[in-house]
Amino acid sequence: MSWFTQADFDRWLAGEHFDCYHKLGAHPVAGGVWFAVWAPHADYVAVIGDFNGWDPGAHPLRKVGGWAGLWEGFVSDAKPGQHYKYRIQRGYFHADKTDPYAFRMEAPVADGNPVAGLSSIVTELDHAWGDEAWMNTRKGPGSLDGPVSAYEVHLGSWRRKADGYSLGYREIAEPLADHVEKLGFTHVELMPVMEHPYYASWGYQVVGYFAPTHRYGAPQDLMCLIDYLHRRGIGVILDWVPAHFATDPQGLVFFDGSTLYEYDDPLMRYHPDWGTYVFDYNKPGVRNFLISNALFWLDRYHADGLRFDAVASMLYRDYSRDEWHPNRFGGRENLEAISLLKTLNERTYERFPEVMMIAEESTAWPKVTHPTYEGGLGFLYKWNMGWMHDVLDYVRQDPLFRKGMHDAFTFSMVYAYSEHYVLPLSHDEVVHGKGSLWGKMPGDPWQKAANLRLLYAHQVGHPGKKLLFMGGEFGQEREWNHDGALDWPLLDDPLHGGVFRWVTDLFRLYRDHPALWNDAPGGFEWIVLDDVEQSVFAYLRRSEDRTLVFVFNFTPVLREHYRIGMPEAGRWRRALDSDAERYGGSGAGGAARVETEAEPKHGHAQSVSLTLPPLGALVFEYEGPVEGKTRSRKKTKKKGASAKATPSGGKRKARAAKDGG
Repeated sequence: MSWFTQADFDRWLAGEHFDCYHKLGAHPVAGGVWFAVWAPHADYVAVIGDFNGWDPGAHPLRKVGGWAGLWEGFVSDAKPGQHYKYRIQRGYFHADKTDPYAFRMEAPVADGNPVAGLSSIVTELDHAWGDEAWMNTRKGPGSLDGPVSAYEVHLGSWRRKADGYSLGYREIAEPLADHVEKLGFTHVELMPVMEHPYYASWGYQVVGYFAPTHRYGAPQDLMCLIDYLHRRGIGVILDWVPAHFATDPQGLVFFDGSTLYEYDDPLMRYHPDWGTYVFDYNKPGVRNFLISNALFWLDRYHADGLRFDAVASMLYRDYSRDEWHPNRFGGRENLEAISLLKTLNERTYERFPEVMMIAEESTAWPKVTHPTYEGGLGFLYKWNMGWMHDVLDYVRQDPLFRKGMHDAFTFSMVYAYSEHYVLPLSHDEVVHGKGSLWGKMPGDPWQKAANLRLLYAHQVGHPGKKLLFMGGEFGQEREWNHDGALDWPLLDDPLHGGVFRWVTDLFRLYRDHPALWNDAPGGFEWIVLDDVEQSVFAYLRRSEDRTLVFVFNFTPVLREHYRIGMPEAGRWRRALDSDAERYGGSGAGGAARVETEAEPKHGHAQSVSLTLPPLGALVFEYEGPVEGKTRSRKKTKKKGASAKATPSGGKRKARAAKDGG
């Protein structure tokens, strides 16, 4: 009797066994546990553990499948909860290795264990899910037409208990859901929860790809967290790391006495940025491992999407390298990684058409979010790193010098429709000496708070989905530190509490207003684009039946009687004012409602005169024509190619199909 079928061997050798987590690893069955591992170059493999006194001669595995290089064995004395590893021998090489497919792992160092730490644990992934209603309403690609706003969280440092320890998966569920629900975000994005020995890597140096980290509880505890968030109407995106892996000797590195998971080529094997090893995507076993792992988290943990870390480092063979070897055509593109990403996205959307696959890709690689049949990589969304860098460069300038960086604020609209974007203000911008978002803002505390409110207003107003790292919602002052909790007492400070109230109202506006979901051409139009001297901008956002106008004053100067053109004649309601006293502002934002006048301005037949508060953002919503007055329907085209986004022409789904969505 064999644990594998001939079909398993054939699919493995072809690099197409994308559900191999059902077979590899430790699987409890009636009477014992089946163990299986990929180690094609090993001469001897045995399973050692609590059930045999860690004796490498007690339970040798047998090699099956020929060139597939799989080993299997049944241990009748093994049961869930017991620790184990694989003893791997090849010539003079021998090592005790953690199971690459383990569903649970112990801490990196475990006292009293004869094999030092990171042992695998036989585990059943049973959980009584209660999130059917959520799972049946997930939209995946349909989210292109709706709101997506993610609150990025590092579980170990969001909040801590009185004794200084992190909250567990179950403990954090209710307070996190309460907080995210109050903010109005649609999703939580968790920084990597896969097992990582080095806590300070934040989860980006993974050893246990199929095991949630032990730090916050057992696998079922993480399932409970995701289940609870789903039942509260909050989606969960998991950060995933397919670009590189940790070099801990118990893990994947030199697994069977050979460079099995990593590149054979020493120039390509080591990642100079992170001190990790790089996956060799050309090996069928590596393709099986990574694609199965992505599907595993969507399948067994009900994740609503995966955010792929460091995609650019996968796409280019010369990424951060002085020396490198080109591909078979002499180019710098990593053809095998490209193939893996395309296949992974295709298989994901075949099986889970309602999820979101998101790329952190920091270069101008074309068609990241276009379908593979159009030559794209097949992702649904891509982080807009260009927008993030440009807008932060702009707002961190003293207002006196912002006019010299005017183009940094406007340039992103040149390429805003080339991909389906997420606008990230992520953890990467508040670490490694970069300071917090609050710290980046110029001026005294009042001005810092006002500038931060401006930044968030533009993030919500600009086309693209949204992501904000924890602490940003109340203006965390110090740089993020993974060894401590966020500075929650700041919420009691009037300025920081005001930032929190602004973010809450702003993201609720985003969640509730269809004009802000329309990220296709035609959903955005510049009104004031070229007021360089006064650093004033205005643009509109529209859906089929609703329109918003955003107006920004990026100087600390109160500007009275500032006239801007409006797209519709009638009454406009001030929906939000970042300078309101409620948010810690001066309250200089003028009337709550304004009526247009038949005075042409900025290419529109109607205009209004506004009071622009210092370092303030105003958001107006169209209410309708004024009774007894004629509503102007005249549409005036702006002059100049850069003045207005291309008209959409057609419904949203047709646009999505055309641009690769």
